[in-house]
Amino acid sequence: MSNPLPHDHITPFKESEKTKKEQVADMFDKIAGKYDKMNRFLSARTDIGWRKKAIRMLGKDNPRHILDVATGTADMALLAYKMLKPDKITGIDISAGMLELGVKKIEKEGLGDKIHLQLGDSETINFPDNTFDAVMVAFGVRNFENLDNGLAEMLRVLKPGGRLIVLEFSKPKQKAIKSFYNLYMGIVAPQVARWFKQNKEAYRYLNESAKAFPDRHLFTDILKKVGYSDTAFKPLSLGICCIYSGQKPL
Repeated sequence: MSNPLPHDHITPFKESEKTKKEQVADMFDKIAGKYDKMNRFLSARTDIGWRKKAIRMLGKDNPRHILDVATGTADMALLAYKMLKPDKITGIDISAGMLELGVKKIEKEGLGDKIHLQLGDSETINFPDNTFDAVMVAFGVRNFENLDNGLAEMLRVLKPGGRLIVLEFSKPKQKAIKSFYNLYMGIVAPQVARWFKQNKEAYRYLNESAKAFPDRHLFTDILKKVGYSDTAFKPLSLGICCIYSGQKPL
């Protein structure tokens, strides 16, 4: 196991004696019912555009079997299928509550034979080496208990030449945008969560984990260290979010 990064120690419930992984699973189980609605509201639906841009980066490789890590309620998996029409998408997540909702959404779209969801841990992915043509993660890597281990596992299950795409919040660089972002994430988002009768700790954790996350060059440096090649990042919406990419060497 690689040494944990400072980000890996940020947990949803500070008083809990459970591991970060267990806390994250509990947190998402509790907020699952309103997770999609809250995401759309807090981002003013901007997150849908971010997801589309990330998925388009996989399009040039024409992946036939895609792994969606931290798939949650299958937003990314459903969008990727509609945009790329692969043979199969497999989604894994540690939250049974999120997966239950994801399965319902997939069945409603009639895509049960194309998108398969299962309980799964990013640090012990239950598939052989070189299984997937592409791996994607949307707003999930900051929840990994050990970021290096999760990235290494995704590299292991990628086929040589396969691409990883990561969508994650980042810290804006422009001073005015940065001030607004800090205010929004630190005060507005948790307050809105309370209005929605959601778990306020969950959205405070989102802020803290986003602040501590090693973004931009720091993250691409980690990708390189783990073994990815052709690494890059692309800021979106004035730097509020980034798309990261890396390739498994041939």
